[in-house]
Amino acid sequence: MTVRTTRRVLVTAATLLAGALAATACGSPQDTAEGGGDSAAPVKVGLVYSQSGALASYGKQYIEGFRAGLAYATNGTNKIGERTVEVTEVDDAGDPAKAVSAAKDLIGKGHKILAGSTASGVALQVAPIAAQNKVLFISGPAATDGATGVNKYTFRSGRQSYQDVQTAKSFIGDAAGKKVVVFAQDSAFGKSNEAAVKAVIGGAGATVSSVLAPASATDFTPFASQLTAAKPDLLFVAWAGTTAPAMWQTLDQQGVLSSTTVVTGLDIRASWPTFGAAGTKISFLSHFFDGAADNPAAQAAKQAVPGGVLDLFHPDGFAAAQMIVRAVQEGGDDVDKMVTALEGWSFDGIKGKMTVRAEDHALLQPMFQAKLSGTGDAMKAESQKVLTPDETAPPAGTMKG
Repeated sequence: MTVRTTRRVLVTAATLLAGALAATACGSPQDTAEGGGDSAAPVKVGLVYSQSGALASYGKQYIEGFRAGLAYATNGTNKIGERTVEVTEVDDAGDPAKAVSAAKDLIGKGHKILAGSTASGVALQVAPIAAQNKVLFISGPAATDGATGVNKYTFRSGRQSYQDVQTAKSFIGDAAGKKVVVFAQDSAFGKSNEAAVKAVIGGAGATVSSVLAPASATDFTPFASQLTAAKPDLLFVAWAGTTAPAMWQTLDQQGVLSSTTVVTGLDIRASWPTFGAAGTKISFLSHFFDGAADNPAAQAAKQAVPGGVLDLFHPDGFAAAQMIVRAVQEGGDDVDKMVTALEGWSFDGIKGKMTVRAEDHALLQPMFQAKLSGTGDAMKAESQKVLTPDETAPPAGTMKG
């Protein structure tokens, strides 16, 4: 388990510009950098996320987004009021056991704010720890629907599977009488997508079945055969991690992509060339890609992240930082007041206007339809449609704990 603590004020040309750009934004630095309670002690934030393992590339984007968001939300000072934000980063390698151990260790050292959770399985294990210890937990890229409404201390800074599936549903129109197959990994992420498709598209009248592959699978030919035999009207693919290129290549070679309408989530930019010819045969639902939105937060983030190009999970880290600053500004060191400050809060993130629904802490946000064009490293994503937060909102639920 790798632990890194950051105690520094990050003031660069990019972060100063980020503050200037946000001057008129909802939840702007000029507002959120104030407050923080009477204490002069640092605000201790623990980030437990994947620095290594299968989802390390997602974790890298998350932390880059977080740093950009913290600069944006504090006007480049890394302070809330007079309190420096002290960030401790811990690598969970996508392992729930490591994440739980790290969370307990951070709580034992006085951290009242935890964030991160690149993997869905991690988020589901850390959330109960947050509730038991009454600390604020803001889950990150983990898409499992189970993190929404799990308890009053758990929030999320990214989208959830239901929002992905609502976006997928927008491609097929009337689902009544259609046959839909979900192809996913046998994991918390995969099962969350399976459940969401059954709830959303199945609930709209489609017949939904699933083909689940072990997360460790490397030979996808048998699964391609099952998918072809199923003859679905829509194939929904939910996949994460390093085996995605081999999976897509197999589906294309076995004729699956040309046999039906295939919808999947648009993964990180580095994965796009691996689609090859398959890329033009797929309809993409998108959480985010560079150019999907143009607003002060997106502009500031674009200038702050390495390389100046935004990617899939930069918004999640950015929003987490915005939410933490808001929580501490309004709640100081009182976690219950932090929770109250976030419930019902609307703010302008990289994706656009986002709202924390008070009833269950779902993060309502825009989603996107996209197509890929070009080839190889020159591939580009183009927005086909922007879905409003209301169009993809999960049904409101009651808080479980």
